[in-house]
Amino acid sequence: MIKYLLMVNKQGQTRLSKYYESVNIQKRAALEADVVRGCLSRRKEECSFVEYKDYKLVYRQYAALFIVVGITDNENELSIYELVHNFVEVLDKYFSRVSELDIMFNLDKVHIILDEMILNGHIVETNKNRILAPLLALDKMTES
Repeated sequence: MIKYLLMVNKQGQTRLSKYYESVNIQKRAALEADVVRGCLSRRKEECSFVEYKDYKLVYRQYAALFIVVGITDNENELSIYELVHNFVEVLDKYFSRVSELDIMFNLDKVHIILDEMILNGHIVETNKNRILAPLLALDKMTES
């Protein structure tokens, strides 16, 4: 099961956070700081899977953004690694070359995309066209 997904920049600033289990607000800040510090300090040659407390972290870097996913021990790390890549491909398709600014100024749309892919910590959709269909319909409604 996916516990949370974080998107942070190289300076460690959180740009997106989505939790699939209840975490106290005060604990979130400490958790994010600890997780980000641990992932950003690793070298490029090191593995993208890290054991952290009682679960695992899967992270991937795209330009200046890191996407970090906290998962339970029984979750497949490679499937989550590919999910992260699929998520970025969907963002690229929607925003046509997504950037950190696109994410910051369209956070609601990014959450819609993420909600189409992950439900209650489980992957429910990976097809890019199906993921984008509700968002494109919403955009079409706002245009008219």
